[in-house]
This record gives sequence, C-alpha cells and structure tokens, in this order.
Amino acid sequence: MCASPSTIREIMLAAAELNMVNSGEYVFFNIEIFGSMTATKQPPWYAKNDTDERNQKAKEAFTALLQVVAREPEDDEYRRFSAEVKELTRTKYNYTYAEDEPVSTFVTAFYDAVLLYAYALNDSIALLGEQQALRQPINGTHLVQLMWGRSFKGITGNVTIDSNGDRISNYSLLDLNPETGLFEVVANYYYGGGLQFVEGKAIHWAGDRTKAPPDRPTCGFDGSLCPDNCYAILSLVLGVCVVCMGIASIFGYRHYKLEAEINSMTWKVNPNDVLSCNPSRGHRGSFHSMVKRGSQAVSTLRDKPSGNHENQSIVPSFPLQTIYSEDLNSLPGDRQIYIHFGFYKGCKVAIKKINVQNLSLNRSLMLEFKRMKDIQHDHLVRFYGACLDLHPDPFILTEYCPKGSLQDILENETIKLDWMFKISLMHDIVKGMAFLHSTDLHSHGSLKSSNCVVDSRFVLKVTDFGLHQLRRSTEDADIESYAYWQKLLWTAPELLRYPQCPPAGSQKGDVYSFGIIIQEIVSRQGPFYLGTEEKSPKEIIKLVRDGPGLMDVPFRPKVDESSYEDVNNIMVKCWAEDPADRPDFSGLKTIIRKINKENESGNILDNLLQRMEQYANNLEALVDERTQDYFEEKRKCEELLYQLLPKSVAAQLIMGKSVIAETYDQVTIYFSDIVGFTSISAQSTPMQVVDLLNDLYTCFDSIVENFDVYKVSSQYVI
Repeated sequence: MCASPSTIREIMLAAAELNMVNSGEYVFFNIEIFGSMTATKQPPWYAKNDTDERNQKAKEAFTALLQVVAREPEDDEYRRFSAEVKELTRTKYNYTYAEDEPVSTFVTAFYDAVLLYAYALNDSIALLGEQQALRQPINGTHLVQLMWGRSFKGITGNVTIDSNGDRISNYSLLDLNPETGLFEVVANYYYGGGLQFVEGKAIHWAGDRTKAPPDRPTCGFDGSLCPDNCYAILSLVLGVCVVCMGIASIFGYRHYKLEAEINSMTWKVNPNDVLSCNPSRGHRGSFHSMVKRGSQAVSTLRDKPSGNHENQSIVPSFPLQTIYSEDLNSLPGDRQIYIHFGFYKGCKVAIKKINVQNLSLNRSLMLEFKRMKDIQHDHLVRFYGACLDLHPDPFILTEYCPKGSLQDILENETIKLDWMFKISLMHDIVKGMAFLHSTDLHSHGSLKSSNCVVDSRFVLKVTDFGLHQLRRSTEDADIESYAYWQKLLWTAPELLRYPQCPPAGSQKGDVYSFGIIIQEIVSRQGPFYLGTEEKSPKEIIKLVRDGPGLMDVPFRPKVDESSYEDVNNIMVKCWAEDPADRPDFSGLKTIIRKINKENESGNILDNLLQRMEQYANNLEALVDERTQDYFEEKRKCEELLYQLLPKSVAAQLIMGKSVIAETYDQVTIYFSDIVGFTSISAQSTPMQVVDLLNDLYTCFDSIVENFDVYKVSSQYVI
C-alpha cells in the first residue's frame, strides 16, 4: 500500500483491533517509492494529540510493518546535492530542514528525469541537425523512444531505463527498531545483485518470531485445518471423492454410449434396399469445363456409359440415370464421374462410388461415418449411409439435389440472378458452413462452387464434406493435367504451401474458398476471373502460392469496383493473405444477414416461396423469349415459302392440306430475252454483268407484283 503516515497509523491500529499484529502471523508492507517514514526523526506510530495507550498500541502494531523505499545513495556527490537543495529551500522557499532530516528522494528522482530528457533531446538534435531541429516541432514520441534502453550516471547513482520505458532501480527495506521506535534500513535490493542485508542488522518479526511467518496460518484462514475439524475435513474429502466418481461415471457412460453407437453402424446400407431407376434418356449437369480458359472438351454423355473408363459405373447392376458434373464427386475416383441416383427407403438419393482398395473398417472410420450420419442442417446435404461390400462396388448415399450445382446455375446464362438472389445464395453457404464448423468435423477442406448444390426448392446446400479418410491422396493425381490445377483454384495459399495439402483443410481455408465463390457469384465468369488477362490454372496456383510480390499485394481475382460495395468488402476480407485477418463464418452470417435484412424472413417457408416465385419468373421470361424466337423463325419461313410458291398454294401447305390442281381456260406465257447479251457480257466485267441482271430482275419483280401474274422461273443464256 502507499498512503500518508497518519492513514497508515490508522490502518495498523485497526489491524491491532483484529489481533492481526501480535500473533506474528501477519506481515504488512508499505511501498513508498518517493519518500518514506524516515523523512523525519518523528516516530511514525506517535501522534501528539493521541493518548499514550493508543500510541503504545500503535508502536506494537508497527512492529509488523515493513517499508520498501527507493535506496538513498551514500556518496559525496549525493550529500553535496542534498546540501544545495536544502540551501535553495531555505533562501527561496523559506523552509528550513531539521538537522538530520534527509532530502526526499522525489527531488533527486526529478533531477535525474530532467537529465534523461536532456540526453534524449541532445540525441534528437544530433540526428536531425541543429538547424532542422530548430525549425521542426519536437516529436514527443520520438523523444520517448530515445529515452528507452539508456543508462547514465545520475545524482541517485546509475540510472537505467529498459526497453519498455521502465526504470530499473535499487530499493531499501526498512524495519522498525523496537528500542528506538524508528524505521531503519536492514537490507538493500540491487538490480542484478539480489537482496543484501546490512551488516549487523536484522528484521524484527512481530510476535517474537525469529523467522518470517508462513504464507498460511496453521489452522488455515478459516480454521478448517485444525485437528478439531478432522470430521469436516473427512466429509470434504468424501464429498470430493463422490463428485469425482460421479464425473467419472458420467464420462464412462458417455464413452460406453458412444462406442455402442459406433458399433451399431446405423449408417450401413443394404444394397438390396436401393431401388434402381431406368429412364429413357440422361441429363447433363455441370458443363463449365467447356468454356473456361481453354479447358478440355466435355466427354459425351450416354444413358449407359461404356468404353475403357472403369469409374463410369458405380453399381454395375444399376442401369441408373446419370448426371455429369466435373467436380460433383470429391471422393476418390476419376475426374469425369457419372453420378447415379436411385431410391432408398422412399427417398431419392445420389449414389457415389467409393473407389478405394483394401478398405479397412477401423474405429476411426466408423466414428467418421457416425458423425456424418448425425449431421442434419437445412443447408448441408444429408448423408444417408454407405455400403462397403465389395460386390457390388462400395458406394455412399447422399441427398439428391436435382437442380445441379451452383456452378451450373452461374454458367447458365438463361437464368437471371439479381442481387437479392445472389446474396441469398451466399447466405445459404454461410449458414451451412457456420454449422459445419461448429460440429466435430470442424472444417470442409474442399469448398467450391461445384460442391454447393441446389435442391428442388432452390435451397442451396453444401456437400462433399467429411469422410476425409476416403479421399484420394494428391500423389495419385496427375499433376500435369488441367483438372488437377483447376481444382486447386479455391484452395487457400497457406494450404498450397504444404507438400501435401491436408484433406480436412482448415476453417480459415474454408473462408478463403468462400471468398473465391463470392467472386464467381458476382462476376459469373468462373473462378479467378482476371478480366482481359489470360492465365492457366497452373500459373494462377503458382502466383497464389508464392505470396505477395514486390508490391506486397497478393495475387487475387479481379474485383469489379462497380459491383455491390458491401459484397466486395466481404470478398476481399475472406481471401486475405494472413489467415488471422479473415473473418469466421459466424461473423459472416451476421454481416450478410444485415445486408439481406430486407429479404430475410423468420419463416423458412416464406423464404422458400419467395425463391420459388423468383425461379418461376425466370422460367416465364425464358419461355416468352423462346416463343418470340419461334414466331420470328416461323414468319421467315412463311415469307420464303411465299416467294417460291403462289400464296394460295403456300397457305394450303402451311395448314397441312393437299394442294388441288387448278385449271384455266386461257393463259399467257411470256418469254423474254436480252438481245446481244453475249457481246455485252464479253465487254463487261463480272460485277457489271451481275449488277445488270440484278437491276433487270428487280424491275421484272416489281412489275409482276402489280398484276395477277405468277413468275415460274427466270433464265438467261450466255
């Protein structure tokens, strides 16, 4: 504590009333950095206006008090300085020191502070130059930095300021001498030298002790440690044991329950429960590899794949409908995989092959299957189970989303997406990822637009998470292929720098992937759209992995400044180079909810109906556009037909009627010839001949249109 002498006296008297000073079990410290109770020879426990009984009681209480003060130098320079201070005090401030009254260490410390300031100011002038220093205002921050890490000889001895701006000082320990009633220095603490006792001096411990009291009373602070309280101690120990046993029982039960759930294998699927489909034709899903940055051509789709691709059939005995998607299946297998669907217990499911050999069903894998089975969320694709039998081939069942992936939607130019719809898609991803990060899976590891699928209600869901043990290692991939580098466009730079990218990724890596997906949604130009600049995926990955260049700007996709500013800010924050600078999905959910607050409804049905209405409007606009195109083509065909045939004949053909021959009693047939056409052609250029014939036939056609005449043909002979 640090207080005035009178306040300290009252505190010690109060401690004496509580019997905290005479037993010798308590020690009080008074820390006075500037000045102490030794400033005068007046005993600190003595009060002139108080009774002798209280003064004596205060003296006994002060035996339990120790003081820590700044050490007072003992050299001649300090004594000479003290004499000068006393003389200035007497002549200028009309105060006379007592004969043995020391000068307060506050004065000497202030003197050293002025010296420290002067040294720092001199260094500042030396650095800036005298003329510039006179013209430039003093920079206080710069001066303070010059004071740090400095040592010099001051009036109080060696003054040292450390790198944090704290002064390293020496201190003295004062104890009350019972005989004189005054505080005396019994020990000094030197920085680097430790505590050193003054020769012939010792601490007078209260309660006639010969050494320091223990840090805890014998019976404890509440007396619970005394032998009379053994029953209480025994009860306490037994209570602790019961609590520990209860906790152990709870954890044991939970462990037993978990092991029972793992061994029950509720995720296991009987292949006989999966009903196959046999449609007459197949449909294609994702097709973005056709159009982005010179990618490889899309393989032709067939109802029943054939050829040399072993991975084209998931269950050979299932003639199922297929949907092509380049990245829809992130489990082991070839890049071009056909996704089958079927029915399992009344639910339409997607069937994905597990292309692994020597599959070992260990506890870790079963635990991962259980976690996948337990995860259920509106914006995560549901995992129904897996079949690990070798015949047919192993496969897993997940929720089937017929609208395809987000990548399909963004590349379909016939689907118009306004900002409300785009932000809703982002919000769905964020809500799904926020929940996924809160589960035992912790992260996705392969988040991309092709792994965000849309169900029949146009609700976006995240898929291909978990089951990291079943993912093919990158050593099996063809690192020279276009597809290998393209799949890394969504991978965070810190993960690209690993020799082998971990399948589980990281939460901050998922945030980076979300930033790339935002760029896809905003630009609708595919991942890593660079504007007019063209780079291959391999070149892009190398630039991202190498980090910031000479301009300290990491390589990222082009940002459309004219786009939604709030969305651009989120996108840039998500793909920050330092993972610590990226937000988490919980924060992103709050930010996007504020942006989309006008369209965010607390009722999920309202949201779904609003999205269905938007989808229906897109379809109506598409139907209207195609209908107009049809009528335009129909009009062109009719005009061409009218030019080739009489209108009456053409009208009957258009209506699907047979043409009845017409007879006329009298007809006139007109034959014409150009006299001298051969000599004219010989003397003219080809273009002149064409222009002549064109003008002539145009004139004939204009005349024919004014009369009830039908032109059979126009011939010319050279």
